[in-house]
Amino acid sequence: MGDVIVIQFSTLDGVVSDPDGSLGTGYGGWAFRYGTGPVSDDKFRLGARMEQGVQLYGRRTWEHFAERWPARDTDYAKLMNTVPKRVATRTGIDAAAWSNSAAIDGDPIAWVTEERTRRDIVVIGSLSLVHALAAADLVDEYRLITFPLVTGEGDRLFAAGVPADLRFTLIEPIDPATLTVLRRA
Repeated sequence: MGDVIVIQFSTLDGVVSDPDGSLGTGYGGWAFRYGTGPVSDDKFRLGARMEQGVQLYGRRTWEHFAERWPARDTDYAKLMNTVPKRVATRTGIDAAAWSNSAAIDGDPIAWVTEERTRRDIVVIGSLSLVHALAAADLVDEYRLITFPLVTGEGDRLFAAGVPADLRFTLIEPIDPATLTVLRRA
């Protein structure tokens, strides 16, 4: 059985929205104030789970990534471009925009419930989808790269409270940020 793993960039006050500034918010771009080091390569330490699992996105996050990742050619970008990707959407996607992508037919919660019996599901960004998965008690692990700043505004990962009994399993500096892994107890 696989795990549902949520990966997010976060601020100290739990904001996960607009880390790259692409939404044009007044607080956005906070993840790049320290350069690209903390956000490049496999800083979430997923390793083989990326290769053997499937990535899950909400439509807007997928569209944002599909505009950027196909043109990149680092080793990590090659991995991102070759792994299977599924998209929770009601409006469909242009699957040709990013290799190995497909829309989920039907209810994404039902899809996750079935798919996790076969492999890991890595949910990237996609906050409304993450909130829905947490409400359905389907998230097994959160991997957060937390930056040492407070935005004071924006969408928070745990806005409705922590959705499960979680335990810290790893805390590792990633200069200047910190990788924190929280698993279901």
